[in-house]
Amino acid sequence: MQTFPAQRFVVVGVTSSGKSTLAEAIAQTIHGDYIELDSLHWEANWREAPNELFRQRVQNAVQAERWAAAGNYHVVRDILWKRADAIIWLNYPLHVAFWRMLTRTLRRAITQEELWNGNRESFWVHLKLWSSDSLFHWLFKTYWRRKREYPALFQKPEYAQLKVITFYHPRETAEWLQKIKMGDSE
Repeated sequence: MQTFPAQRFVVVGVTSSGKSTLAEAIAQTIHGDYIELDSLHWEANWREAPNELFRQRVQNAVQAERWAAAGNYHVVRDILWKRADAIIWLNYPLHVAFWRMLTRTLRRAITQEELWNGNRESFWVHLKLWSSDSLFHWLFKTYWRRKREYPALFQKPEYAQLKVITFYHPRETAEWLQKIKMGDSE
């Protein structure tokens, strides 16, 4: 099996940037565990797990030797980032994330795809842009904040061990993923 310079990845970015898709592909490539933070956070009927339970679930998940995690939850950042070797920031333009969210949300609403613990998305909830339940609202609320927040976090001494990889377009991400699949990690 190919050995990569990093064995534990955290993929961050705004909602719908492709965090889960990329983390799952990385996990398969490194023969590691895929950690989807949303599935550890959301209980049935869209109830949030209590922070203590969520943190314990994440703590258990990161005990593996190799893994790739997808998500931005600040309440478990200390657990994930201290154990990770690399952070991948999907720093895509707003229009890319918006388009991906629109098409993904429509697909999930039409197919009634089950997400985590029996939860399904309703397109109509997300059309209420003024509502905090709307993913579109969440995207607009967090997009610029993430652009300010992540560079500052990457500079903190407690995360000095992390290799930070930033992608500005999905094409860059796909090219990098293809390289690591072929065994060229640089």
